[in-house]
Amino acid sequence: MTSHLRVTLVQADLAWQAPATNRRALAARFRGLAGHTDLVVLPEMFTTGFSMDAEGLAEDMHGPTVEWMREEAASLGCAIMGSLIVKDGERRYNRLVWARPDGSTVHYDKRHLFRMANEHAHYAAGDRRLVVDVKGWRVCPMICYDLRFPVWSRSLGDYDALVYVANWPQRRALAWSTLLRARAIENQCYVVGVNRVGKDGNGVTYAGDSVAVDFVGRPLSSEGAGDRVETVVLDLESLRSHRESFPVHLDADRFEIRA
Repeated sequence: MTSHLRVTLVQADLAWQAPATNRRALAARFRGLAGHTDLVVLPEMFTTGFSMDAEGLAEDMHGPTVEWMREEAASLGCAIMGSLIVKDGERRYNRLVWARPDGSTVHYDKRHLFRMANEHAHYAAGDRRLVVDVKGWRVCPMICYDLRFPVWSRSLGDYDALVYVANWPQRRALAWSTLLRARAIENQCYVVGVNRVGKDGNGVTYAGDSVAVDFVGRPLSSEGAGDRVETVVLDLESLRSHRESFPVHLDADRFEIRA
């Protein structure tokens, strides 16, 4: 276990429906990170942009993107996470893949599918949360629209950090910024949100505003538009001290999540 977790936010413009192009561009952004980070966070659908062409773009878990994630994780000596379009049997998922340096992977399938873009008609919804251990830290990854559903994100005392990967449009930027801080404050945890920038093939504009905030909503990173790679350091002792001195979790309502 380590008291500090180094998390790298990769905010990037994504080439529309061009997996190989995006993999090359993102790999170039990783230069210099080896030995200086524990977790690299990529945006939602980082190889394609937020596309509904599930049939044409889906890869399986042995495809080129997951293999690329394994290779990059091994090369950097850290975990890498981000979502992509995955086929699993007869279904297609907006799947967050977490690749470890040892070559192993775990995944989370997006629970809340964005019906305003008809995502629910092209992808199957996930039915379980994921909590991953990295150097003694418990990290719960989520995807974009999940941010709007506090019950799904609600702490059961099982994580130290929430991480959201997104393609969150500029026109709803205020909701993005506000909800990230709300999730941190209500769950007394660190929250990291990584969004894309640029304009996608549907003409939707993204401002980025990727950010890491602490357990009271204070920013630990810069915010704003433009391609950028930024590493922040999360401190577990500070989090534990805050939870002990202000134990709101002891008065939390008991509930059961039914997926």
